[in-house]
Amino acid sequence: MGGPVNITAEFLGSLDAVTSADWNAVTGTDYPFLRHEFLHGLELTGCTLAETGWQPCHLVLRDDAGLLAVMPTYLKSHSYGEYVFDWSWADAWQRSGLEYYPKLVSAIPFTPATGPRLSIRQGADTGATWNAALEAIRQFARRQGLSSWHLLFPEESVASLLVEAGLHRRTATQFHWFNQGYASFDDFLAGFTSRKRKSLRRERARVAEQGLTLRTFCGDEITPQQWLQFHGFYQQTYAKRSGHGGYLTRAFFTETAPRLGKQVIMVLAYLEQRAVAGALYFRSGDTLYGRYWGCEREYDCLHFEACYYQGIEYCITHGLKKFDPGAQGEHKIQRGFRPVPTWSNHWIADPRLSAAVGDFTRSEAQHNQAYLEGAATLLPFREAPD
Repeated sequence: MGGPVNITAEFLGSLDAVTSADWNAVTGTDYPFLRHEFLHGLELTGCTLAETGWQPCHLVLRDDAGLLAVMPTYLKSHSYGEYVFDWSWADAWQRSGLEYYPKLVSAIPFTPATGPRLSIRQGADTGATWNAALEAIRQFARRQGLSSWHLLFPEESVASLLVEAGLHRRTATQFHWFNQGYASFDDFLAGFTSRKRKSLRRERARVAEQGLTLRTFCGDEITPQQWLQFHGFYQQTYAKRSGHGGYLTRAFFTETAPRLGKQVIMVLAYLEQRAVAGALYFRSGDTLYGRYWGCEREYDCLHFEACYYQGIEYCITHGLKKFDPGAQGEHKIQRGFRPVPTWSNHWIADPRLSAAVGDFTRSEAQHNQAYLEGAATLLPFREAPD
Protein backbone atom coordinates (compact mmCIF):
# COMPACT_ATOMS: atom_id res chain seq x y z
CA MET A 1 0.00 0.00 0.00
CA GLY A 2 1.20 3.48 -0.79
CA GLY A 3 1.61 6.27 1.75
CA PRO A 4 -1.26 8.73 2.27
CA VAL A 5 -0.82 12.41 1.43
CA ASN A 6 -2.89 15.19 3.06
CA ILE A 7 -5.56 12.79 4.31
CA THR A 8 -7.42 13.60 7.52
CA ALA A 9 -9.70 11.25 9.45
CA GLU A 10 -12.74 11.85 11.62
CA PHE A 11 -15.14 9.56 13.48
CA LEU A 12 -18.72 10.82 13.38
CA GLY A 13 -21.34 10.16 16.04
CA SER A 14 -24.13 10.44 13.49
CA LEU A 15 -24.66 10.65 9.75
CA ASP A 16 -26.35 13.98 10.45
CA ALA A 17 -22.86 15.38 9.88
CA VAL A 18 -22.74 14.30 6.21
CA THR A 19 -25.38 15.13 3.62
CA SER A 20 -27.07 12.34 1.73
CA ALA A 21 -25.74 13.75 -1.54
CA ASP A 22 -22.13 13.84 -0.33
CA TRP A 23 -22.23 10.37 1.26
CA ASN A 24 -23.95 8.74 -1.72
CA ALA A 25 -21.57 10.43 -4.16
CA VAL A 26 -18.80 8.32 -2.60
CA THR A 27 -20.71 5.09 -1.89
CA GLY A 28 -22.97 5.09 -4.92
CA THR A 29 -26.55 3.92 -4.55
CA ASP A 30 -26.48 0.48 -6.16
CA TYR A 31 -25.61 -1.46 -2.99
CA PRO A 32 -28.66 -0.54 -0.91
CA PHE A 33 -27.16 -1.07 2.55
CA LEU A 34 -24.51 1.64 2.14
CA ARG A 35 -26.95 4.31 1.08
CA HIS A 36 -27.20 7.29 3.42
CA GLU A 37 -30.97 6.76 3.50
CA PHE A 38 -30.53 3.25 4.91
CA LEU A 39 -27.76 3.87 7.46
CA HIS A 40 -29.04 7.24 8.65
CA GLY A 41 -32.54 5.79 8.76
CA LEU A 42 -31.34 3.12 11.19
CA GLU A 43 -30.20 5.91 13.49
CA LEU A 44 -33.31 8.06 13.13
CA THR A 45 -35.66 5.15 13.82
CA GLY A 46 -33.88 4.06 17.00
CA CYS A 47 -32.14 0.92 15.69
CA THR A 48 -28.50 2.03 15.92
CA LEU A 49 -27.98 4.06 19.06
CA ALA A 50 -25.70 3.80 22.09
CA GLU A 51 -28.72 2.48 23.98
CA THR A 52 -29.05 -0.48 21.59
CA GLY A 53 -25.33 -1.26 21.68
CA TRP A 54 -24.78 0.09 18.17
CA GLN A 55 -23.30 3.54 18.75
CA PRO A 56 -22.52 5.24 15.42
CA CYS A 57 -18.84 6.06 15.01
CA HIS A 58 -18.56 6.39 11.24
CA LEU A 59 -15.11 6.81 9.69
CA VAL A 60 -14.80 9.70 7.26
CA LEU A 61 -11.61 10.53 5.36
CA ARG A 62 -11.02 13.83 3.59
CA ASP A 63 -8.25 15.16 1.38
CA ASP A 64 -7.63 18.45 -0.41
CA ALA A 65 -10.40 17.64 -2.90
CA GLY A 66 -13.04 17.00 -0.21
CA LEU A 67 -14.74 13.82 0.93
CA LEU A 68 -12.41 10.93 0.07
CA ALA A 69 -13.84 7.83 1.74
CA VAL A 70 -16.48 6.69 4.22
CA MET A 71 -17.10 3.53 6.20
CA PRO A 72 -20.07 2.68 8.47
CA THR A 73 -18.55 1.99 11.88
CA TYR A 74 -19.98 1.43 15.35
CA LEU A 75 -18.87 1.18 18.95
CA LYS A 76 -20.34 -2.12 20.15
CA SER A 77 -21.11 -3.06 23.74
CA HIS A 78 -22.15 -6.61 22.74
CA SER A 79 -21.92 -8.93 19.73
CA TYR A 80 -25.59 -9.24 18.78
CA GLY A 81 -26.71 -8.52 15.23
CA GLU A 82 -23.29 -9.10 13.65
CA TYR A 83 -23.49 -12.72 12.37
CA VAL A 84 -19.76 -13.21 12.91
CA PHE A 85 -19.70 -14.96 16.24
CA ASP A 86 -16.99 -13.96 18.71
CA TRP A 87 -18.51 -14.76 22.10
CA SER A 88 -15.62 -17.14 22.84
CA TRP A 89 -13.21 -14.28 22.25
CA ALA A 90 -15.03 -12.16 24.81
CA ASP A 91 -14.73 -15.04 27.29
CA ALA A 92 -11.00 -15.31 26.58
CA TRP A 93 -10.52 -11.59 27.25
CA GLN A 94 -12.38 -11.91 30.54
CA ARG A 95 -10.26 -14.87 31.62
CA SER A 96 -7.19 -12.76 30.86
CA GLY A 97 -8.47 -9.99 33.11
CA LEU A 98 -9.28 -7.70 30.16
CA GLU A 99 -12.46 -6.14 28.81
CA TYR A 100 -13.56 -7.11 25.29
CA TYR A 101 -16.29 -4.48 25.10
CA PRO A 102 -16.52 -1.87 23.82
CA LYS A 103 -15.07 -2.90 20.50
CA LEU A 104 -15.10 -1.16 17.13
CA VAL A 105 -17.05 -2.78 14.29
CA SER A 106 -17.26 -1.72 10.63
CA ALA A 107 -20.33 -3.42 9.24
CA ILE A 108 -23.87 -3.05 7.98
CA PRO A 109 -25.97 -3.51 11.13
CA PHE A 110 -28.09 -6.68 11.24
CA THR A 111 -27.10 -7.46 7.64
CA PRO A 112 -24.72 -10.36 6.88
CA ALA A 113 -24.43 -9.44 3.19
CA THR A 114 -21.02 -9.29 1.53
CA GLY A 115 -20.33 -5.97 -0.15
CA PRO A 116 -18.25 -2.77 -0.11
CA ARG A 117 -17.24 -1.45 3.30
CA LEU A 118 -14.71 1.36 2.83
CA SER A 119 -16.16 3.37 -0.05
CA ILE A 120 -13.53 5.44 -1.82
CA ARG A 121 -14.07 8.38 -4.17
CA GLN A 122 -13.71 7.36 -7.79
CA GLY A 123 -10.20 7.93 -9.10
CA ALA A 124 -8.55 8.13 -5.67
CA ASP A 125 -5.53 6.05 -4.67
CA THR A 126 -7.03 2.92 -3.08
CA GLY A 127 -3.84 1.83 -1.36
CA ALA A 128 -3.12 5.22 0.18
CA THR A 129 -6.74 5.54 1.32
CA TRP A 130 -6.78 2.13 2.99
CA ASN A 131 -3.45 2.93 4.65
CA ALA A 132 -4.91 6.12 6.07
CA ALA A 133 -8.08 4.32 7.20
CA LEU A 134 -6.16 1.59 9.01
CA GLU A 135 -3.87 4.07 10.75
CA ALA A 136 -6.84 6.19 11.83
CA ILE A 137 -8.63 3.13 13.21
CA ARG A 138 -5.61 1.92 15.15
CA GLN A 139 -4.99 5.36 16.65
CA PHE A 140 -8.66 5.81 17.56
CA ALA A 141 -8.88 2.35 19.13
CA ARG A 142 -5.79 2.96 21.25
CA ARG A 143 -6.96 6.41 22.38
CA GLN A 144 -10.33 4.98 23.37
CA GLY A 145 -8.88 1.88 25.01
CA LEU A 146 -10.79 -0.45 22.66
CA SER A 147 -9.94 -4.13 22.53
CA SER A 148 -10.23 -4.59 18.78
CA TRP A 149 -11.59 -3.59 15.39
CA HIS A 150 -13.67 -5.91 13.20
CA LEU A 151 -14.55 -5.55 9.52
CA LEU A 152 -17.51 -7.80 8.71
CA PHE A 153 -18.49 -9.27 5.32
CA PRO A 154 -16.06 -7.37 3.08
CA GLU A 155 -15.43 -8.44 -0.48
CA GLU A 156 -12.77 -11.10 -0.96
CA SER A 157 -10.27 -8.70 -2.51
CA VAL A 158 -10.47 -6.42 0.54
CA ALA A 159 -10.23 -9.33 2.98
CA SER A 160 -7.04 -10.46 1.24
CA LEU A 161 -5.64 -6.92 1.11
CA LEU A 162 -6.06 -6.57 4.86
CA VAL A 163 -4.26 -9.86 5.51
CA GLU A 164 -1.27 -8.32 3.72
CA ALA A 165 -1.65 -5.34 6.07
CA GLY A 166 -1.34 -7.63 9.09
CA LEU A 167 -4.97 -8.24 10.05
CA HIS A 168 -6.44 -11.64 10.81
CA ARG A 169 -9.03 -13.09 8.43
CA ARG A 170 -11.91 -15.38 9.35
CA THR A 171 -13.92 -17.41 6.87
CA ALA A 172 -17.45 -18.73 7.14
CA THR A 173 -20.07 -20.21 4.82
CA GLN A 174 -23.34 -18.98 3.36
CA PHE A 175 -25.57 -20.44 0.64
CA HIS A 176 -26.28 -18.37 -2.48
CA TRP A 177 -28.23 -18.99 -5.67
CA PHE A 178 -26.67 -18.19 -9.05
CA ASN A 179 -28.59 -17.50 -12.23
CA GLN A 180 -27.27 -19.63 -15.09
CA GLY A 181 -29.39 -17.78 -17.63
CA TYR A 182 -32.56 -19.66 -16.68
CA ALA A 183 -35.63 -18.91 -18.78
CA SER A 184 -38.05 -19.96 -16.04
CA PHE A 185 -38.29 -21.68 -12.67
CA ASP A 186 -38.95 -24.97 -14.49
CA ASP A 187 -35.78 -24.39 -16.49
CA PHE A 188 -33.89 -24.08 -13.18
CA LEU A 189 -35.50 -27.28 -11.87
CA ALA A 190 -34.57 -29.15 -15.03
CA GLY A 191 -31.02 -29.40 -13.70
CA PHE A 192 -32.15 -31.23 -10.53
CA THR A 193 -32.17 -34.95 -10.05
CA SER A 194 -35.64 -36.38 -10.56
CA ARG A 195 -36.18 -37.06 -6.86
CA LYS A 196 -35.12 -33.59 -5.73
CA ARG A 197 -37.15 -31.94 -8.47
CA LYS A 198 -40.30 -33.77 -7.38
CA SER A 199 -39.66 -32.88 -3.74
CA LEU A 200 -39.36 -29.18 -4.49
CA ARG A 201 -42.45 -29.15 -6.69
CA ARG A 202 -44.33 -30.90 -3.90
CA GLU A 203 -43.35 -28.13 -1.48
CA ARG A 204 -44.68 -25.47 -3.83
CA ALA A 205 -47.89 -27.42 -4.38
CA ARG A 206 -48.36 -27.76 -0.62
CA VAL A 207 -48.55 -23.97 -0.27
CA ALA A 208 -51.39 -23.77 -2.79
CA GLU A 209 -53.20 -26.71 -1.16
CA GLN A 210 -53.52 -24.68 2.02
CA GLY A 211 -55.34 -21.94 0.12
CA LEU A 212 -52.37 -19.58 0.17
CA THR A 213 -51.53 -17.21 -2.67
CA LEU A 214 -48.46 -14.98 -2.92
CA ARG A 215 -48.10 -11.51 -4.42
CA THR A 216 -44.97 -9.45 -5.00
CA PHE A 217 -44.83 -5.67 -4.49
CA CYS A 218 -41.98 -3.30 -5.34
CA GLY A 219 -41.15 0.20 -4.12
CA ASP A 220 -44.13 2.52 -3.96
CA GLU A 221 -46.48 -0.38 -4.73
CA ILE A 222 -46.06 -1.27 -1.04
CA THR A 223 -48.73 0.58 0.92
CA PRO A 224 -48.35 2.05 4.44
CA GLN A 225 -50.78 -0.59 5.66
CA GLN A 226 -48.65 -3.37 4.20
CA TRP A 227 -45.55 -1.97 5.92
CA LEU A 228 -47.43 -2.06 9.24
CA GLN A 229 -48.59 -5.61 8.55
CA PHE A 230 -45.07 -6.72 7.75
CA HIS A 231 -43.68 -5.19 10.93
CA GLY A 232 -46.26 -7.16 12.88
CA PHE A 233 -45.21 -10.40 11.19
CA TYR A 234 -41.53 -9.60 11.84
CA GLN A 235 -42.16 -8.90 15.53
CA GLN A 236 -44.20 -12.04 16.08
CA THR A 237 -41.64 -14.28 14.45
CA TYR A 238 -38.70 -12.76 16.33
CA ALA A 239 -40.60 -13.10 19.61
CA LYS A 240 -41.19 -16.81 18.98
CA ARG A 241 -37.59 -17.44 17.94
CA SER A 242 -35.58 -15.15 20.18
CA GLY A 243 -37.88 -13.87 22.91
CA HIS A 244 -37.68 -10.25 21.77
CA GLY A 245 -39.35 -8.13 19.11
CA GLY A 246 -36.39 -7.93 16.73
CA TYR A 247 -33.61 -5.45 16.11
CA LEU A 248 -35.64 -3.19 13.84
CA THR A 249 -38.32 -0.77 14.99
CA ARG A 250 -41.69 -0.17 13.43
CA ALA A 251 -40.43 3.20 12.21
CA PHE A 252 -37.64 1.48 10.26
CA PHE A 253 -40.25 -0.36 8.19
CA THR A 254 -42.70 2.53 7.84
CA GLU A 255 -40.20 5.39 7.35
CA THR A 256 -36.73 4.16 6.33
CA ALA A 257 -37.35 1.17 4.05
CA PRO A 258 -39.83 3.00 1.78
CA ARG A 259 -37.16 5.64 1.04
CA LEU A 260 -35.16 3.02 -0.85
CA GLY A 261 -37.78 2.93 -3.58
CA LYS A 262 -37.55 0.11 -6.09
CA GLN A 263 -34.63 -1.44 -4.24
CA VAL A 264 -37.19 -2.89 -1.80
CA ILE A 265 -39.37 -5.88 -2.70
CA MET A 266 -42.06 -7.34 -0.44
CA VAL A 267 -43.70 -10.74 -0.92
CA LEU A 268 -46.97 -11.21 0.97
CA ALA A 269 -48.86 -14.47 1.45
CA TYR A 270 -52.65 -14.23 1.50
CA LEU A 271 -55.29 -16.54 2.90
CA GLU A 272 -58.76 -15.57 1.70
CA GLN A 273 -57.58 -12.05 0.81
CA ARG A 274 -55.96 -11.52 4.23
CA ALA A 275 -52.19 -11.17 4.52
CA VAL A 276 -50.81 -13.80 6.91
CA ALA A 277 -47.06 -13.73 6.24
CA GLY A 278 -44.39 -11.85 4.34
CA ALA A 279 -40.78 -11.74 3.20
CA LEU A 280 -38.74 -8.61 2.58
CA TYR A 281 -35.96 -8.35 0.01
CA PHE A 282 -33.55 -5.63 -1.10
CA ARG A 283 -31.81 -5.53 -4.46
CA SER A 284 -28.86 -4.03 -6.29
CA GLY A 285 -28.35 -3.98 -10.03
CA ASP A 286 -27.41 -7.65 -10.18
CA THR A 287 -28.15 -9.19 -6.75
CA LEU A 288 -31.23 -9.91 -4.66
CA TYR A 289 -30.82 -9.91 -0.88
CA GLY A 290 -33.33 -11.82 1.21
CA ARG A 291 -33.49 -10.09 4.59
CA TYR A 292 -36.58 -10.47 6.78
CA TRP A 293 -39.45 -12.89 7.24
CA GLY A 294 -42.49 -13.01 9.47
CA CYS A 295 -45.81 -14.81 9.83
CA GLU A 296 -48.79 -14.77 12.15
CA ARG A 297 -48.69 -18.58 12.34
CA GLU A 298 -46.85 -21.42 10.66
CA TYR A 299 -47.98 -22.94 7.34
CA ASP A 300 -46.36 -25.96 5.72
CA CYS A 301 -43.57 -24.95 3.31
CA LEU A 302 -44.61 -21.28 3.26
CA HIS A 303 -41.24 -20.08 4.51
CA PHE A 304 -39.49 -21.89 1.64
CA GLU A 305 -41.91 -20.42 -0.90
CA ALA A 306 -41.86 -16.82 0.34
CA CYS A 307 -38.17 -16.58 1.21
CA TYR A 308 -36.53 -18.78 -1.44
CA TYR A 309 -38.70 -19.75 -4.39
CA GLN A 310 -40.27 -16.33 -4.84
CA GLY A 311 -36.77 -14.83 -4.72
CA ILE A 312 -35.52 -17.22 -7.38
CA GLU A 313 -38.55 -16.41 -9.53
CA TYR A 314 -37.81 -12.70 -9.14
CA CYS A 315 -34.17 -13.12 -10.16
CA ILE A 316 -35.10 -15.11 -13.25
CA THR A 317 -37.81 -12.65 -14.29
CA HIS A 318 -35.62 -9.57 -13.78
CA GLY A 319 -32.31 -11.02 -14.95
CA LEU A 320 -30.45 -10.74 -11.64
CA LYS A 321 -27.25 -12.77 -11.41
CA LYS A 322 -27.29 -13.78 -7.76
CA PHE A 323 -29.63 -14.31 -4.82
CA ASP A 324 -28.14 -13.94 -1.32
CA PRO A 325 -30.87 -15.16 1.06
CA GLY A 326 -28.99 -14.40 4.30
CA ALA A 327 -26.99 -16.25 6.91
CA GLN A 328 -26.91 -19.93 7.86
CA GLY A 329 -29.40 -22.55 6.66
CA GLU A 330 -28.07 -25.87 5.39
CA HIS A 331 -31.60 -26.64 4.23
CA LYS A 332 -30.93 -24.23 1.36
CA ILE A 333 -28.48 -26.67 -0.26
CA GLN A 334 -31.11 -29.15 -1.44
CA ARG A 335 -33.03 -26.21 -2.92
CA GLY A 336 -30.19 -25.22 -5.23
CA PHE A 337 -28.27 -22.70 -3.12
CA ARG A 338 -24.53 -23.25 -3.43
CA PRO A 339 -22.11 -23.00 -0.48
CA VAL A 340 -19.87 -19.94 -0.78
CA PRO A 341 -17.25 -18.44 1.55
CA THR A 342 -17.65 -15.18 3.42
CA TRP A 343 -14.94 -13.20 5.18
CA SER A 344 -14.20 -10.88 8.06
CA ASN A 345 -11.01 -9.14 9.22
CA HIS A 346 -9.86 -8.47 12.76
CA TRP A 347 -7.31 -6.19 14.40
CA ILE A 348 -6.55 -7.06 18.04
CA ALA A 349 -4.86 -4.49 20.27
CA ASP A 350 -3.25 -6.89 22.77
CA PRO A 351 -0.32 -8.74 21.10
CA ARG A 352 -0.80 -11.92 23.16
CA LEU A 353 -4.47 -12.20 22.33
CA SER A 354 -3.79 -11.22 18.73
CA ALA A 355 -1.47 -14.22 18.41
CA ALA A 356 -4.15 -16.51 19.87
CA VAL A 357 -6.76 -15.14 17.46
CA GLY A 358 -4.36 -15.76 14.58
CA ASP A 359 -3.99 -19.41 15.58
CA PHE A 360 -7.77 -19.74 15.89
CA THR A 361 -8.56 -18.19 12.52
CA ARG A 362 -6.04 -20.34 10.67
CA SER A 363 -7.47 -23.52 12.17
CA GLU A 364 -11.03 -22.33 11.56
CA ALA A 365 -10.24 -21.63 7.90
CA GLN A 366 -9.14 -25.24 7.36
CA HIS A 367 -12.35 -26.57 8.91
CA ASN A 368 -14.46 -24.18 6.87
CA GLN A 369 -12.81 -25.22 3.62
CA ALA A 370 -13.55 -28.85 4.39
CA TYR A 371 -17.15 -27.93 5.22
CA LEU A 372 -17.54 -26.02 1.94
CA GLU A 373 -16.30 -28.96 -0.07
CA GLY A 374 -18.55 -31.40 1.79
CA ALA A 375 -21.61 -29.19 1.46
CA ALA A 376 -21.11 -28.89 -2.30
CA THR A 377 -21.53 -32.68 -2.62
CA LEU A 378 -25.09 -32.36 -1.28
CA LEU A 379 -26.37 -30.08 -4.05
CA PRO A 380 -29.45 -31.43 -5.88
CA PHE A 381 -28.11 -31.03 -9.40
CA ARG A 382 -27.65 -34.03 -11.65
CA GLU A 383 -24.38 -34.59 -13.46
CA ALA A 384 -26.07 -36.11 -16.46
CA PRO A 385 -29.66 -36.25 -17.78
CA ASP A 386 -31.87 -38.59 -15.77
